[in-house]
Amino acid sequence: MPRIVSRLALLALILWTACAVPRSPAESLAGRPLPAPEEPLPVDPQVITGVLDNGLRYLIRVNTVPRLRAELRLVVDAGSVLEDDDQQGLAHLAEHMAFNGTEHFARQELVDYLESIGMRFGPDLNAYTSFDETVYILKVPTDSAGIVEQGFQILEDWAHGIRFEGAEIDKERGVVIEEWRLGRGAEARMRDRQFPILFRDSRYALRLPIGKKAVLESFPHDALRRFYRDWYRPDLMSVIAVGDFDPARIEGLIRMHFERLSARENPRERTMFPVPGHSETLVALASDPEATGSRVTVIYKQHLREEGTHGAYRQGLVEILYNAMLNERLSELTKRPGAPFLYGFSGQGRFVRTSEVYLLTAGVPDNGIHRGLEALMTEAQRVVRHGFTATELERAKRDLLRSLEAAFQERDKTDSDRYASEYVRHFLTGEAIPGVVYEFALVQRYLPGIALEEVDRLAREWITGGNRVILVNIPEKDGVAMPAGGDLLAVLAAADTMAIEPYIDAVSDAPLVEAVPPPAPIVARQTIKEVEVVTWTLANGVQVILKPTDFKN
Repeated sequence: MPRIVSRLALLALILWTACAVPRSPAESLAGRPLPAPEEPLPVDPQVITGVLDNGLRYLIRVNTVPRLRAELRLVVDAGSVLEDDDQQGLAHLAEHMAFNGTEHFARQELVDYLESIGMRFGPDLNAYTSFDETVYILKVPTDSAGIVEQGFQILEDWAHGIRFEGAEIDKERGVVIEEWRLGRGAEARMRDRQFPILFRDSRYALRLPIGKKAVLESFPHDALRRFYRDWYRPDLMSVIAVGDFDPARIEGLIRMHFERLSARENPRERTMFPVPGHSETLVALASDPEATGSRVTVIYKQHLREEGTHGAYRQGLVEILYNAMLNERLSELTKRPGAPFLYGFSGQGRFVRTSEVYLLTAGVPDNGIHRGLEALMTEAQRVVRHGFTATELERAKRDLLRSLEAAFQERDKTDSDRYASEYVRHFLTGEAIPGVVYEFALVQRYLPGIALEEVDRLAREWITGGNRVILVNIPEKDGVAMPAGGDLLAVLAAADTMAIEPYIDAVSDAPLVEAVPPPAPIVARQTIKEVEVVTWTLANGVQVILKPTDFKN
């Protein structure tokens, strides 16, 4: 499945993509009223943004973790959902062709060159194609001006200089067909069988990124070139650079290489395709011999909402708290004897470009789908009917604030690839990038005013009988039976009517140690200089070993 980011996971990404601004968070919002809900969130002042005359956008940020390295991205706002009927699978194939000959690199020269400067195909040089976008990923050292310049030449070649030679197309055609047949793994194969049901009546159901084998076997070369001409254009592109470099020089390289791209006359419209709703519950069952476990997921499709405003940010905090509390209850269930599932998860976020989802998922023992689904839906209905407790909410608020405070304290230790991923989402979906300094101040102001009723209301809004899909994934092996769809629907119906008691928050608030004993004096000290370790021996015989580090602040 495409990456589904829960609001909790989304916050984690925001925390790790914190910005290093040399001022306290209080300076961002102190002494002024909270912004109006419709007011846009600011852009992190440490991010340089720009738009070229041809429409290409760029984002640049200096970051020294890791030192002397840069993360470069070419983001194309085009994926498989834009393919014509004779192009199904060619968005993905176009990405493959970027490594098989460009204007400045003959076949294999690109990979050979990057390996010669210490890069590795995969971790440092990679790309991916999804329904909605294609992203090229390049990591380069910045201690050589020539290597950095060559990195931008590679990005430019990918943007408008892929050769698409006929012989190379036919060779790569075979590679992608083999990937279609064998090389994608159990999760991808099961996903492809479930997507047509999950995306029923949507173009997404007809445009899986892997494509159709018949099209891949027979497409004319110009069908691939046509996809590249139509969609690889500057108004649908962004260049992102994050790393240990001189930002003015990087901006100059972006302008030098990408102002050369020509804006299209009468370009094709970049259409957005909806995911229609449905009143009935759909069921998508899939098994695979290589699957390693059983899982059941209930997905509730939702309309896409605005991003980027203060009101949307505050609502996101409400949703983070909801998922944090429900996930805590699900985790508590896994610790009981004979637990109904191995793990349980509640999350909400963007699904594809035009749709959000709320999901409940559980990993279960083999042949445990029914029991796991029943337990999952019982806990969901418990929240629908009775909500959360005030003590749960206070605990969730405290944990959220501590997490963001830790991110603020660690803001100068953030890896460049985390920033780069955040800026990719900013370009593609409008995700706000205000930076952790501003966010920390904002959360401190917003959290106290979030009421329990706001959080409880989400369960009633999200957990409904419409726009619902059940996904089941199991290993294909002896002794593991696929449940019937009708039986799964019966589990959901039973959960709607069963008697469910309110949750009792039995967490103790007693101190861990009621009477703190007096400290024992240090009677001996030893230093191991080679590894900077100090050992203290206390009067009661306890040894304390200390190793100072600066890995975390």
